[in-house]
Amino acid sequence: MLFRQAGIFHTDYSADRALFPINADRWMIGILLLFGFTAPLYLNSLYLSSYLLPWLVWTAGALGLNLILGWAGQFHLGYAAVMGIGAYAAVHATRAGVPWEIAVVLGGLMAAIIGVGFAFAALRVKGLYLALSTLALQFVMDWTISHVPAISGGTQATLQAPDIRLLGWPITSDGGLYYIALVWCVMVTSFMLNLNRTALGRALIAVREKDYAAAVIGVNSFYFKLVAFATSSFIGGVSGAILIGTFYHAVTPEQFSVDVSIQALAMVIVGGLGSIIGSYFGAAFILLMPGAMNTFISWAAAKFGFSLGIETLAHLPQALYGALIIGFLLVEPLGLGKIYNNIRDYLLVWPFGYVKK
Repeated sequence: MLFRQAGIFHTDYSADRALFPINADRWMIGILLLFGFTAPLYLNSLYLSSYLLPWLVWTAGALGLNLILGWAGQFHLGYAAVMGIGAYAAVHATRAGVPWEIAVVLGGLMAAIIGVGFAFAALRVKGLYLALSTLALQFVMDWTISHVPAISGGTQATLQAPDIRLLGWPITSDGGLYYIALVWCVMVTSFMLNLNRTALGRALIAVREKDYAAAVIGVNSFYFKLVAFATSSFIGGVSGAILIGTFYHAVTPEQFSVDVSIQALAMVIVGGLGSIIGSYFGAAFILLMPGAMNTFISWAAAKFGFSLGIETLAHLPQALYGALIIGFLLVEPLGLGKIYNNIRDYLLVWPFGYVKK
């Protein structure tokens, strides 16, 4: 089989710390990167801009949220507000003449500053109290964005995003916008892959497991929680700015409401807390499954001659979609990423007989 550890010898620290010591993992990463970078050559523009592009941006956002939930173990129910801050800041900076690539970074920094400001108050509590505190961030930012005309133009206003100019070159094609989303997602993924190998990642895991025990061994839990909130907010702010620039092309308060925060939370939980590949699976499941269910039900009704009313067609896909989420969590509460790891772990030792004992 491809997944075989025989012949892999850790003779130095660099080999022991390798991200992908197994050849099959390196081959799969290479194939996925090749598929990602060549997708505009053979995929229809509709699939590229309507499915792959938002999936990549939301995967980056889910990874940022997973940094708080999965690595630091802190609840966050206001992640859409963080993304909205980055989106509005980047759009206003671009309209003021700031180059787009700098405006995106400014959006991330603004999101990090406001996220840390709320974290100072929120991190004085834990558990459900922390969740309610971050939910308050969502409602405060919703009200502020909607009722301050200087930010959004009003409750019903739509703020048009300027066209993206990267290093002075206009990016208007679907392929160009897709590559921006792809590069950002790869950058966030690379950062998360290397996080566990850093002192920051190990400190966050220690805080997640037991902050009092972490404090005993010299880890300043409050400081690292603030760093986690700042880093996660920066990733969310940049992701929100890229989502507006590459996909929506205009920003409204409804795009980053509390429903979107719940959607982002569902991506992380369904994919798996602390799982990088789970964030990819969770984002794909939450974004793409409703449309796939609609298509499947319409096809099945036409195939078997069922007559379904408009109300039924509108609500049945949502019911089946919710049932699928429950089913996945019943089979594996740790999410889709854990299911993938279970299959991979089985292939690592297959077909040895002791697996069945």
